[in-house]
Amino acid sequence: QVNSKQGASPCKEKHVVLLSPLGKIEISGCEMGLHEIKLPRMSVLPSGAEPSAACEVCEGAEEMTEPLQQCTAWLRAYFCEPATTGSLPVPAFHHPLLQRDSFTRQVLWTLLNDVKLGEAVSYKQLADLAGNSRAARAVGGAMRSNPIPIIIPCHRVIRSSGELGNYGAGQLMKEWLLSHEKLQKERPAH
Repeated sequence: QVNSKQGASPCKEKHVVLLSPLGKIEISGCEMGLHEIKLPRMSVLPSGAEPSAACEVCEGAEEMTEPLQQCTAWLRAYFCEPATTGSLPVPAFHHPLLQRDSFTRQVLWTLLNDVKLGEAVSYKQLADLAGNSRAARAVGGAMRSNPIPIIIPCHRVIRSSGELGNYGAGQLMKEWLLSHEKLQKERPAH
């Protein structure tokens, strides 16, 4: 899923804005993959409105690349029917951090592949999963530099004490995402 072309010309970045229950999510990427997902900062938790009430592309729809289309489809599913995200393709990523071999990349890929919807993992547990049990602090650094939040679910990483810990888009956002996943997981299948 990580695309890299040595000596390739710079990619043509496209931007799209997805209106979500959390506010406007800015997504950027090119033909080769996603560059970044920028989440809004939350100052109050959204009301109990139906998640599906607002989940549409409000800017940039006319020139979406395939990775951007896959990303918006994945995020729509996440907000409306989270259990279906496991069957959807994860868009390709085209961000330098996810292309070079590093512990950060290893941690982010491990998180993406091993920590499922509705689960949480401590920084230490994730360090163990990524192959370096003494690197809990480095895991924190990897979470801070995650360019693709929600899809690479850094919100699922919590402190060993059970406290939520920090989150780039703010504590309320992390709280909402974990609560959203927990509620969706507890719903009986129809």
